[in-house]
Amino acid sequence: MTAFVDVAAADDIPPGTARQVQVGDRRIGVYNVSGDLYAMDDLCSHDQAWLTEGDFDPERRSIRCPRHTSTFDLTTGRPRTLPAIRPVATYEAKFEAGRVLILVDT
Repeated sequence: MTAFVDVAAADDIPPGTARQVQVGDRRIGVYNVSGDLYAMDDLCSHDQAWLTEGDFDPERRSIRCPRHTSTFDLTTGRPRTLPAIRPVATYEAKFEAGRVLILVDT
């Protein structure tokens, strides 16, 4: 079953920023691109680094892994550059009543 889970206050993730949140045993990166939210697993599929510690590029809607510089597309979770070849899971995210919600399996 899937449900929206409250993960943060909207003010905690202003435009142009990223934040790691915990949902159960998952760590998810939440990215605010000019008021549009993107959420995906925070662990790089190549070398297990926290993606939110990398370089977030709102204009390109991408995040670059801090360890080996693979770049991931925030909209699909797919790597745009090597060495990563496997995508990371993405989640629907939205603002509601001043909160950030992510759709996850419960």
